[in-house]
Amino acid sequence: MKFSVFQVSRKGGRAKNEDRMGYCYTRESGLFVLADGMGGHPEGEVAAQLALQTISALYQREARPIIKDTTEFLSNALTAAHHQIIRYASEKGMLDTPRTTLVACILQGTGATWVHCGDSRLYVVRDGELLTRTRDHSYLEQQSAGVIKLERINRNILFTCLGSPTKPVFDVAGPVVLQQGDKLMLCSDGLWGSLSDADIVKHLGSKGVSDAVPDLVESALKAGGEHSDNVTVLAMEWETPDAFESTRGVSTDSIMDGVFASTIQAGGLDTGGDDLDEAMIERSIAEINEAIRRSAARKV
Repeated sequence: MKFSVFQVSRKGGRAKNEDRMGYCYTRESGLFVLADGMGGHPEGEVAAQLALQTISALYQREARPIIKDTTEFLSNALTAAHHQIIRYASEKGMLDTPRTTLVACILQGTGATWVHCGDSRLYVVRDGELLTRTRDHSYLEQQSAGVIKLERINRNILFTCLGSPTKPVFDVAGPVVLQQGDKLMLCSDGLWGSLSDADIVKHLGSKGVSDAVPDLVESALKAGGEHSDNVTVLAMEWETPDAFESTRGVSTDSIMDGVFASTIQAGGLDTGGDDLDEAMIERSIAEINEAIRRSAARKV
């Protein structure tokens, strides 16, 4: 598996950066994750970091060296991350819970499968054209697809996220078979809120990710002005062995079986002094699997 990757996160005009992103991989699989901690609620950066750490820990455990069912894994991992955030808030006695959006993608073989909750987006660009992108879980996007169309709706009003007292709504898509030169980008709303899809696709389609991403981020910061939101981007370009250049990308072919590489920090954030609760993750997954089993039994 060979790909070029570039990631960057800028604070913009905000007091702190609540975005988090990273990627990890084995010999035959890769995971890319981005979370945008939500303002208006406490400790958004904690929610984002907990989401990344939980999903990364589960991926490290399950990718041996591949994820058997990527759709099921992404659904379970997102829900487990949600439960970890709720647990954190409960143990600290918080009156309001930390919250975050999330978008995560798994690459295996030549296919990409992803999950998203909220308004952090994933774009796939092929031959300079937008192949697909995620649809935001916001009232604006909901209404624009329905019978009622309301003007001047605040795009920042989301109806779902991780960490909310209500069960998160999320979408899983894929697998999409990747072709040489395909670009896959995860980003926070600090990017797409300042730039149009046309501008984003134009940049991604005309340059390699190591050149396109910095240009996109700088353009978004400039457009956002002194009050710009955090801008975070994680982008990947799919490469075949014949086209691969070792100085510009990542090759997993040299990784030994059982080895796991990651840019996602295992800690370093004040989460009350506790590590991730592995038992809590296990219980979360067990509860999810039991709910799936009961639902399937009712349909029979």
